Amino acid sequence: MFLTGCYHRFAKRLLPVCSLTLLAACQQEQTAAPEAPYAIAVETAKVQRGDISSYYHTTATLEAPTEASVVSRTAGLINHIYVEEGMRVEKGDLLADIDARQEQLTLTAAKAEVAIIEQELERLKNITNRDFVSAEQLAKLEFRLKAAKAKRDLSALKVKESRIIAPISGTLATRHVKAGNMAQPFDPLFDIVDQSELHGIVHLPEQQLSHLTQGQYATIYTSLNPQLAVKAKVLRISPVVEPDSGTFKVTLSIPNPQQTLKAGMFANVSLRYGTRTDVITVPYSAVLSRDDRQSLFVVDNSSAARRDVKLGFRDGDQVEIVSGLSAGENLVIRGQQNLKDDALVDIINHPDQSRTAAAPRPEAQ
Repeated sequence: MFLTGCYHRFAKRLLPVCSLTLLAACQQEQTAAPEAPYAIAVETAKVQRGDISSYYHTTATLEAPTEASVVSRTAGLINHIYVEEGMRVEKGDLLADIDARQEQLTLTAAKAEVAIIEQELERLKNITNRDFVSAEQLAKLEFRLKAAKAKRDLSALKVKESRIIAPISGTLATRHVKAGNMAQPFDPLFDIVDQSELHGIVHLPEQQLSHLTQGQYATIYTSLNPQLAVKAKVLRISPVVEPDSGTFKVTLSIPNPQQTLKAGMFANVSLRYGTRTDVITVPYSAVLSRDDRQSLFVVDNSSAARRDVKLGFRDGDQVEIVSGLSAGENLVIRGQQNLKDDALVDIINHPDQSRTAAAPRPEAQ
């Protein structure tokens, strides 16, 4: 009985103390300040309108459409070579000469024979008494004269062919012989190439045939200067699809007045299919693809809003937005992977940097 009484007195004293403690804790929770929502840092750019083209990217080998292999037309010792590899030559320039002393002597003899026959024929024609000159005799002399003239002309041709002349204007690409070598008929002597215009040969899948027309523009990039864009256009389109590869041949015309490009180079080609003007374009890196849906985020009153969009032409990092976005909206171009609808955002663009969603593509030269 004594223990029970003590317990009741202790409980009566402890109860007010516990009540005060709980009351104080509730008041502290009610007066605590609410936690501020978390803002996601993003970069934005104003959506603008511009032009964009559609390209098909492939590779090509550059070829010189005008080139010539100079061969010997006569046999003989090469006396002198007047050009070296890399030199510019014009049509008609002397490249080399072959010893033609024997042909020259033959030509001299042929000329003399022609002169003798002509003199004899003239003497017989001047005889007034036709009884001393038969028609058969005159006919034989005339045939001998024709044969002598042919022999003279052939000797003259051999002498002329001993002088090796450039058949085209261009650059001497290869010299196959040296002075003192013995040349035989049809031996290769020199290779000349004109690189003021080059051809790019590409083979495209048959599905692309309907997209190409003559005169269509293309852009060429080479390893010589990957940043230099060179204009080209479609010169010829083969009407035949190769059955083994399923491709067709396309020839591009590439102006090369400074001859910076060389035949045999490997080049990257961008064929321009079409251009759309005054359309909305944005960086492709700003587009999110999820479950076969493309979307973007825009900022509206410091909150992110998802926009489902339809894409059109793509050119590098620029893509056309067909629907779902309007010019002038504030587009998120960095940090969009962390966003969801109505998320609070913190725009961290540099205050002195004016950003736009469309970036111009460098022009081809």
